[in-house]
Amino acid sequence: MTGHFDQTGFVPLNIAVLTVSDTRTEETDKSGRVLQEGAEEAGHKVVEKVIVKDDVYQMRAIFSRWIADPDVHAILSTGGTGIASRDSTPEAVIPLLDKPIEGFGELFRAVSMEEIGASAIQSRAFAGLANQTLIFCLPGSTGACRTGWSKILQPQLDHRTRPCNFAQMFRA
Repeated sequence: MTGHFDQTGFVPLNIAVLTVSDTRTEETDKSGRVLQEGAEEAGHKVVEKVIVKDDVYQMRAIFSRWIADPDVHAILSTGGTGIASRDSTPEAVIPLLDKPIEGFGELFRAVSMEEIGASAIQSRAFAGLANQTLIFCLPGSTGACRTGWSKILQPQLDHRTRPCNFAQMFRA
């Protein structure tokens, strides 16, 4: 796409934030708040923030609604990406993807390795594209959300990041 590095300044995206948890409430949802505040501080618009139980069908309903909404450019989710018996975000979301973004999970685990060592192998963080909506699924820990936001998502959701970025899919 030519011209995507022009001097137009920052182009805000519409972002939806989903926390997957059987126990979190708005008051205790620190990880979802990290993603919401990170997006807003960067200049993006958080169009909706929801907490959902770790249930495949409840998650799919919310993801599907946002994927079908042309005003939602990206979905950031936290939780349900581990290996515990209730962790089912990948099982809920991967069937909805048109294209996986394999490098996201690989990069997230590599960056996490620097912070938490070999425990990073337990993360099933992943990303993909569905109906031209970017989807990024992060672990439920606050630290993982800070890492994912600051080291990967913030620069990749800014169309000024070179040599390429995810935001260039959307024109102002």
